[in-house]
Formats: sequence, structure tokens, C-alpha cells
Amino acid sequence: MKLGVLTGGGDCPGLNPAIRAVVQRANQLGDEVIGILDGWKGLMEINSRPLGLEDVADILNVGGTLLGTSRTNPAKSPDGLERVKKNIEQLGLDALVAIGGDDTLGVANKLYQLGVKTVGVPKTMDNDINGADYCIGYETAVEIATEAIDRLQTTARSHHRVIVCEVMGREAGWVAATAGLAGGADYIIIPEVSTSMDKITEHLRKRRESGRTHSIIVVGEAAEVEGLGQLGVKTIDAFGHEILKERGLGEALASKIEEMTGMETRATVLGHIQRGGPPSAFDRVLGTRLGVAAIDLVHKGEFGKLPILHNGHIVTMNLAEAVGVNQKVDMDLYRVAEVFFT
Repeated sequence: MKLGVLTGGGDCPGLNPAIRAVVQRANQLGDEVIGILDGWKGLMEINSRPLGLEDVADILNVGGTLLGTSRTNPAKSPDGLERVKKNIEQLGLDALVAIGGDDTLGVANKLYQLGVKTVGVPKTMDNDINGADYCIGYETAVEIATEAIDRLQTTARSHHRVIVCEVMGREAGWVAATAGLAGGADYIIIPEVSTSMDKITEHLRKRRESGRTHSIIVVGEAAEVEGLGQLGVKTIDAFGHEILKERGLGEALASKIEEMTGMETRATVLGHIQRGGPPSAFDRVLGTRLGVAAIDLVHKGEFGKLPILHNGHIVTMNLAEAVGVNQKVDMDLYRVAEVFFT
């Protein structure tokens, strides 16, 4: 068969291991692989390149994506999906493997409903794909954020400061909750749990009164804090999402804490540092397992589906189920973190 593969949405560590696995497994089964460049944009414009074993031989430990990516949404154009379908036919592709998060997989599902033979691979450092234990990129992002929190702990302690660390996570606070717990954060703010400025500042005052002169607060970029005020966002992406960096949540929270408590407070926004660099061993293995499983689904004729890691095993799920619900933080995990909010 002649198979296409693309990566869409935000980049993250582990994409290249997945691409490598797709090419390796396809080659083993006698297939030809065409890499679609820059996500769905590449299929809107027919921008592609052949992918052979030599192209993926040295990318296992490389961050980002060999194919490039974009947030192009074909469904936003009146004829976008039909145009992509025609271009897939023009390229002579027998099936398409789409590696991405909720948005990318949502487009893949729409194409499947139009008769395109699609298979998905779940990647998102937000870890919010329904049913998946872990998605490609999440574990590496947590490791990076945890290391950053470790470093912030020592500088906060030295200067007797409060430091707010803002991490990524559009609708789910997985990175904030897990890295905050691993890094010993003194308070964690996520979209799933409501909080207020009064509650946060009271917590910080109690810590100071008990002799603890520094504090680390980890906050997910999409969290809401009562009493902080409205944070304006002017830009919306092609999938209708707010560009969360414009909220300036970490900076606003730090400024308000200092205003309300008089405690010297700083903000650190990790941003794209969480997306860059080499994947962890876990994400290399996960990307590899999912890439191989995706090609196996193609050969079984199981389209409109994707492989996910569930209870330690690679299982199959319908695309429609995967993109229908964002997986929120397990409250058992957050309750463990709350034990240390002292």
C-alpha cells in the first residue's frame, strides 16, 4: 500500500519516534510511506515527500517533528475537507495516519466519515485524549516542568520569595498537577478545581506565620481564579481555541499575590520549553508502540480508529470516542497533592 503520515497541532517530544515506527513497520510489510509536510496544511497544498528507512534512521532521540506541523483546520474552509480528500486521491494514498491531539484527530474523524481511510495516533502534552493513560509528549513535559520547579525551589528559598510557575494545559491540568506534585509545589491551581485569590493568599500567609518563608505555586495556563479579574484574550486559533499565552495568567497571579500580601513574588512561564528537546525514554517507547500499532490497524482494515495506551496495554478505540470528551485530571491525584498544601 501507499500510506500517508502527518503530524498536526503543537509539536512535542515523541513525534519523531512515532514517525520512525510508522515508516519501519510499513517498510517491513512492503508499504510505501509518503510524509505530509506541516500537518493538514500539507494536504491542502499537496506538500509531501517520500519517507524511507534512511530518512528516519537517526530521529528516535530528536525532539519536534521531522515532518513539520501547523494548526491548519481544513474544516474551517467551505470546501476544505473535500479538497483534502481529492488531494489524498491525487497522491494515490490508500490510507492516512494522522498523529495529533484532539483537533488533528477530529479532522481525521471527519475525513473518515467522508470515506477516507484514516487511522489516528494520540499525541498531546496536555494528556487529555479520552481513554488514554498517557499520550505522546506528556511524560517528557512533566519531567521538564518538574526539573524547572526543582530549580525554582532553591532560588525561592534563597530570596524568601513566592514564585508562580505557569505550565501548559489547555483544558486539563495534568502537567500542572503531576509536575507540581513531583516538584513539591506548595499550591497547585488547575482548571478542574475552583479556587480564589482569598484562598491562595490565606494559604501563603499561614505558611509565613509558621516560619516557611518561601512558596512555589504551580498553575495551569487555562485555570480560572476568582478575584483575579478578567484576563483578556484577543486571538483565536483555527480550531476556535483562545491563544492562552495572551492571558498572562502567571504574571497576573504573581502581581496580585504581591499586591494582596506584600510578599515579594515572581512569575516564571515555562511555555515552549516544555515542548522542546529530546523525548524521554518513556515517550520514545510510547511513540514507537503507537506508531507500529497504527500500521497494524491499517493492515487489519480497522479505519476510523486509533491505538491508545490503556491499563498498560495498547488497545483500539474509535476516533469519534477519542475526540468527543477531554480527559480531565484524576481527582485522586489532586487530592494526594493537596495533602502537601501546608
